[in-house]
Amino acid sequence: MGGFTFCCGDMGPAMEAKGTVTNEILEMIDDDPRVCYINADGTGNGGRVQQKQLQYPDRILDVGIQEMNMVTMAAGLAKQGFLPYVQTFGPFLCVRALDQIHNDVAYNDYPVRLIGTHAGLSSGYGPTHNTIIEFGVMNSLPNMTMIAPCDAEQCKKVLRKSLNYPKPIYIRIPRGEEPLVYNQDYDYDFEIGKANVIQEGTDLNIIGTGMGVYGAVQAARQLEEEGFSVGVIDMHTIKPIDKDAVIHAAKKSGAIITVEDHNILGGLGSIVADVLMEAGVFARLKKIGIPDTFVEFGYPEELYPYYGMDGAGIAKTAREFLK
Repeated sequence: MGGFTFCCGDMGPAMEAKGTVTNEILEMIDDDPRVCYINADGTGNGGRVQQKQLQYPDRILDVGIQEMNMVTMAAGLAKQGFLPYVQTFGPFLCVRALDQIHNDVAYNDYPVRLIGTHAGLSSGYGPTHNTIIEFGVMNSLPNMTMIAPCDAEQCKKVLRKSLNYPKPIYIRIPRGEEPLVYNQDYDYDFEIGKANVIQEGTDLNIIGTGMGVYGAVQAARQLEEEGFSVGVIDMHTIKPIDKDAVIHAAKKSGAIITVEDHNILGGLGSIVADVLMEAGVFARLKKIGIPDTFVEFGYPEELYPYYGMDGAGIAKTAREFLK
């Protein structure tokens, strides 16, 4: 009980994942001559980027509103031995440039890092800008790895680990100013494809990804105060998913809730269900996320409670689930 003292999301400052990612890539450009940074739609523009672009004009590129060309350029650079990091709005990357991701990057198995910002409902710009299909799309795309960091600090770990990862990666990050899940005093080894088991539970285990991890931790705190034993798993890697962590959690509690800022069809919950069925492990499963619908306009802080993805909403669903 009370195992979440390291979580400072409600006690400390938020960090901007998008800006953190850009700054970390710029540092990596200094450290590694293979690293290139390409952005579209002005998502990476800013004083530091422009200054660095003068220093590395061949490795920091802004293509404007040309997401499809951006992905193809990245594939070409990867073929020449570079390590391109591509960043733009998630809906324009995952949907508009999917043909180029499929044919130019994944088919050739090039180590391009595709960074989709404004993930899930975090943009607040409505159905055309809510990116709620990446998990299902990237999970079904051969050669692709899919990662959804839960906070800005974890974004930096993902980027550093990606330097020596041989496959293409899609990295999904929110808009900015998201609460921290892990503070600086809580250190953990980040490994692509290996879930971070924050705490195990015997009544229930909540498997969250991306923004869902923060809500899962909040819900677990509430439920612990009510006497439940609740675990939280940070499933940052959607593909390849950590099957061992899923199976162990199911056997430990017999009850699983998945939390994702994504369509509940084809997302984390569906992948977890596949893992359990294929392993022949029985566990009750409840999926929390976006129902199979286009989302209404609204700010994230309004939409997450509306869909029951905040701490209070997850805790309410868990209570009913555990009856």
